[in-house]
Amino acid sequence: MSQSRLSFALSASDTLPEQGQIALFAPAAALDLSALPLDRLVAFQPFKPDHDALAARGVAMAQVPEGPYAAAVVFAPRAKAQARALLAQACECVEPGGPIYIDGAKSEGIDSLLRELRGLVALDAPIAKAHGKIARFPADPKALADWAARDIAAAPGFITRPGVFSADGVDEGSALLAACLPETLPARVADLGAGWGWLAAQALARQGVQEIALYEADATALDCARRNIPDPRAQFHWEDVTRLPAGPRFDAIVMNPPFHKSRAAEPGLGEAFIAAAARLLTPSGTLWMVANRHLPYADALAKSFREIQEITPPSGPSTRFRITRAQGVISAREQARGTPPQRPSRTRR
Repeated sequence: MSQSRLSFALSASDTLPEQGQIALFAPAAALDLSALPLDRLVAFQPFKPDHDALAARGVAMAQVPEGPYAAAVVFAPRAKAQARALLAQACECVEPGGPIYIDGAKSEGIDSLLRELRGLVALDAPIAKAHGKIARFPADPKALADWAARDIAAAPGFITRPGVFSADGVDEGSALLAACLPETLPARVADLGAGWGWLAAQALARQGVQEIALYEADATALDCARRNIPDPRAQFHWEDVTRLPAGPRFDAIVMNPPFHKSRAAEPGLGEAFIAAAARLLTPSGTLWMVANRHLPYADALAKSFREIQEITPPSGPSTRFRITRAQGVISAREQARGTPPQRPSRTRR
């Protein structure tokens, strides 16, 4: 685990400055804090569940690095462009010469990232432990300037940033779902897991929509959505959708729920999104959802909705994705009593 590597590296050296704040970039919720001075830490974690978990442990959280910081630890994500951007940020906000640690798993590409760094900074010999590596280099504000995050033109009129879901273009599933939406939608709509806002923008283009609430756990993606949808009808919420309580009530919900937290598929995440949609819809509200066909969501849908229909996209059946329209929310009280499961039926538009 990266936490073990960090603790081992810090215990094997005496390089952390005795004074000044220490910046943590993209730390995991379960970060081992035992080798770090808690009262001097400032963490930057755009993923809401990890952000909240770290805050609950007493770590000071911030949205934008300001500095100057005495040192930094960068926990390398899988997306290489995002890892480079985090390292560039660290170099900019750590005092020149201050130590920057880069930590990552081999399965996430730490070896190739370290190879790139060797030609740009004075990188110490890495420490290999627990299927990963950690290395240190002195901060230089100009060394990694070319790695700074830049906007990505993902679609006409839409920008993204490195590391967000489907950063290079519109997700195929979202495009299919948008094609299945009716020409008129009800007044109050929500997009759960809204990402950088493309699907929400398509919903806003339908007649009848008076407001749309975008819920997204990735603050970076949500910032992109704010820029992509300069429409006063749009409201933006940095939230963990799986923990949303009942209310406010929406007439329709659109969503392309995530099913990964790491490399392995986690269907429970999508099931939690379905349950959240049922909590947030009015009794007569409609859920419009796209998901990969192999994901086992039938039981979760039948638990929360009376009417479940598979929609065939205008372009024809998809072998990869399933578009679902679900109506007739089953209340928590009814679920406790037990409601016969519903079978999805196919319909064409």
